[in-house]
Amino acid sequence: MTNPYDIAYQQSIEDPNTFWAKAAEDCHWYKKWDRVLDDSNKPFYRWFSGGEVNTCYNALDFHIENGRGDQNALIYDSPVTQTIKKYTYNQLRDEVARFAGALAAQGVAKGDRVLIYMPMIPEALVAMLASARLGAVHSVVFGGFAANELAVRIDDAKPKVIISASCGIEVARVIAYKPLLDKAVDMAQSKPSACIVKQRPMEAAAMIDGRDLDWDDVMQDAQPHECVPVAATDPLYILYTSGTTGVPKGVVRDNGGHLVALKWTMGAVYNVEAGDVYWAASDVGWVVGHSYIIYGPLLKGCTTIIFEGKPVGTPDAGVFWRVISEHRVKVMFTAPTAFRAIKREDPQAELMKNYDLSNFKALFLAGERLDPDTLKWAENSLGVPVIDHWWQTETGWAIAGNCIGLHQFPIKEGSPTKPAPGWNLQVVDANCNPIKSGDIGALVVKLPLPPGSLPTLWNNDQGFIKAYLEEFPGYYKTADAGFIDEDNYVFVMSRTDDIINVAGHRLSTGAMEEVLADHPDVAECAVLGVDDKLKGQVPIGFLVLNAGVTRTPDEIIKETVQMVRDRIGPVASFKTATVVKRLPKTRSGKILRGTIQKIADNKPYKAPATIDDPVILDEMTEALTGIGYAKAIDRYRVCKGENLG
Repeated sequence: MTNPYDIAYQQSIEDPNTFWAKAAEDCHWYKKWDRVLDDSNKPFYRWFSGGEVNTCYNALDFHIENGRGDQNALIYDSPVTQTIKKYTYNQLRDEVARFAGALAAQGVAKGDRVLIYMPMIPEALVAMLASARLGAVHSVVFGGFAANELAVRIDDAKPKVIISASCGIEVARVIAYKPLLDKAVDMAQSKPSACIVKQRPMEAAAMIDGRDLDWDDVMQDAQPHECVPVAATDPLYILYTSGTTGVPKGVVRDNGGHLVALKWTMGAVYNVEAGDVYWAASDVGWVVGHSYIIYGPLLKGCTTIIFEGKPVGTPDAGVFWRVISEHRVKVMFTAPTAFRAIKREDPQAELMKNYDLSNFKALFLAGERLDPDTLKWAENSLGVPVIDHWWQTETGWAIAGNCIGLHQFPIKEGSPTKPAPGWNLQVVDANCNPIKSGDIGALVVKLPLPPGSLPTLWNNDQGFIKAYLEEFPGYYKTADAGFIDEDNYVFVMSRTDDIINVAGHRLSTGAMEEVLADHPDVAECAVLGVDDKLKGQVPIGFLVLNAGVTRTPDEIIKETVQMVRDRIGPVASFKTATVVKRLPKTRSGKILRGTIQKIADNKPYKAPATIDDPVILDEMTEALTGIGYAKAIDRYRVCKGENLG
């Protein structure tokens, strides 16, 4: 053993009971566990069975009792409303305790579900923690989701109370939430007993007598509620993620394993300590928001930031630097797509020069493949480590990353570095046989999964087995393809279905995207495989250019085609690309490659509820038509109308 990472990783795999018991000692327990790892009901492994905890107590009360009551717990920074508001641990605990009392007054108790449909405002965080304080199970649905998608989640979770706001703000556009909520409740079979609505000054919501309650009114009358102990194995939250059948999957997170793992990652992965300012520029509706806006930083005793804005346009591409400077952020976590947007608007990082970033120590990126060009741009501009790490909604925290709190390894472009402690990551073929170092295969994790990962799906144990465990017995299927090199560095090339078969050759679209992103005029890109009668599939590329580029698209396309030919070879058969204004994405920044592919292949599809802007699909259809694909435009427009309302 040569460094703390190697020691930690080996112990986490060979003796997980001792490893995670030590991490758990750093948390508050009403009753200590009977077993660290409970494997009595495989493959449904449970952590810290017999123990009793409360996640809200660990996130707030624990730190107040240890002298951090006057430290900032939360900074709300909203450039879209020109608001900055700070909450100490004392103030946040008091708000949460009162709202827990308000929920209890509506009959919410341990085990009940509370659905939260809110924008990026402090009340969203308060609602989550208040639910946890009561031992209730919260389910956050991204604010602004379509009514039918919200209704599906209401029927699955069956919440006793729904918490919402009158509106959200997308840059300069106000989005009314209440009409969407009302329609969803009308559509759902399961009806909440009450809806609590935070009225925002930009848009007043019409209230329904007998069901709807004003947030401010219930808070005024509420009595503070103490934390309710729950079993470590009891659920803390449900977070819905898209399923391949179009039916959302309710990822469950427990209380005990979740709080132990997340508190441990704050130091081991991100190298932050209690008192540091940590900022995850994401949304509370996504797993990053759950893990690293809300729970991780507060469990550690950090100051967290809830940011209501965008990387560009609120007001410009320098807003991230302003937040880092003004609030003395030590570590930031966001998606590569955010930095690609900033790079596109401000290629020379001129706006960064206006701010003091001397307190900033590291940038972490995840959620999309980190192309080398964006990595280099961020490293050169910021002058701090830029660290890719790889994880999923289901895992709750990083499967692989450069765990700088343990040992900082040299960065290899295209790699999130090594498996994090607890994750026994392997590469196998379709028959579950190990693949030699350097060869591409399916990335899988040997069971049991570590604490903090999903123990099952909500009310769907068989769905959990089928989706994640069935294809590779004894392993969790990540559905990502890649390889592990001779130094144990992980390379995540693409989703398993993004490995395309070109005339019998298995090729990674992610590798082609790396090449395209290296072109100096390309801000971001996507490559996907489309059906071809001769070769089975062929790749096509989509290029978004940097601001201020004056060269013709034809020149740039010709150069990128040659770059792929030079670096990957003629076998890639990369001959077709087109320049587009933007790429269709989810609101979390993931490119909708599957949707683009189905449009190109003239196949039916369902437009995702998470799409950032449905108009982009019109633009993409026109672009595909221009290069000889997307022939079924009329049917596409009908589908769009049916799916997006």
